Amino acid sequence: MGRISVGSGHLDRLLADSTSAHAVPYQRAFADLADTHRGRPTAEIVPLLRRAADRALLEFTPADLVEQAEAIRTGRRYVLRVTVV
Repeated sequence: MGRISVGSGHLDRLLADSTSAHAVPYQRAFADLADTHRGRPTAEIVPLLRRAADRALLEFTPADLVEQAEAIRTGRRYVLRVTVV
């Protein structure tokens, strides 16, 4: 399970149901990768997650991204705890 803190004015960077100007919120990018990259090597998925996080201006640690990539690779559910600050 991952954890991230997001400012209350920046939830649009994370949530797919947002009406933000952000082209692809991180949640949607993660879901798209989960649909297209299941079974692919973790090392292939991590840079894609990093790029999505960078586009959304979210700061995940390298360990967080590896954990997320492993969830995508294996098809298991990934839980992210979000603290709104």
